Amino acid sequence: MSEPYVFAKTECSLGEGPLWSARHDALFWVDINNHLVLKKGITGPIETWKFDEPVSAFAQIPSSDDFMLSSATGLYRWSPGTHTRNLILPVEDQNPVTRSNDARTDRTGGFWISSMGHKAEKGAGSLYRFFKGELAKVASDITIPNSLCFSPDGDTAYFSDTVTSQIIKWSLNAQTGLPEGPAEIFADISGTGFGPDGSVVDAEGYLWNAQWGGYRVVRYKPDGMVDRIIEIDASQASCPAFGGADYKTLFITTARENLSEEQLAKEPLAGSVFAVPIDTPGLPDPELQM
Repeated sequence: MSEPYVFAKTECSLGEGPLWSARHDALFWVDINNHLVLKKGITGPIETWKFDEPVSAFAQIPSSDDFMLSSATGLYRWSPGTHTRNLILPVEDQNPVTRSNDARTDRTGGFWISSMGHKAEKGAGSLYRFFKGELAKVASDITIPNSLCFSPDGDTAYFSDTVTSQIIKWSLNAQTGLPEGPAEIFADISGTGFGPDGSVVDAEGYLWNAQWGGYRVVRYKPDGMVDRIIEIDASQASCPAFGGADYKTLFITTARENLSEEQLAKEPLAGSVFAVPIDTPGLPDPELQM
């Protein structure tokens, strides 16, 4: 496997939400704190779009160049070409404490989205699933929701409240698409000093987790054991995503927030997007079921 390289040299305060769009042949991601969406193809310049509130993640709308965009107030249909957005459904729009955070589309086209406090207020967040126009609450009393991803067969959902230092997994009901039965601990990184942030699952069912504070992404076997560790030149790794023509490139967003001037001097690439060619391909994110 090759070494990581800098895919996009940016200074994102909180780079997050990477999604490879085959229709655009490019990676989209966000800077939550600066209310930005960014885009870059394998070659070419970086494009940016500015919003009037935090935006955090995307879902691909079928047969369209548009995306569903998760923001602090709701789910919107966003058109990059015209930079217009239209409200699909409000989500916690009357709660000034919270904003959206991690999100990912499951194998059946349900879009799982999460909320958290702007200042990571304890227990302020919730987890939802949007499917065919309906929004269902999955969990509440969450502080920093992360690691949303799904097994290749769609039977298992992974999730983390980062402050617990654990990634959990749920079995999903085939009819409702929602969790059934108790959550199980998949991986526990307490004692490392790092936090489990965003995750993605590859075609073999291995989970790749960005570990905040750890300068790294860790690949876990389906049984939760560590398979390999990829180290990058930025401590605050935030979220991985697969992309490229064959989905054999792992993109990794990072953040600069809360780093001192001394730390930033040691991490000049903090806030950039890294990429690393990998052996096992990822899976395209499914299109949304509207």
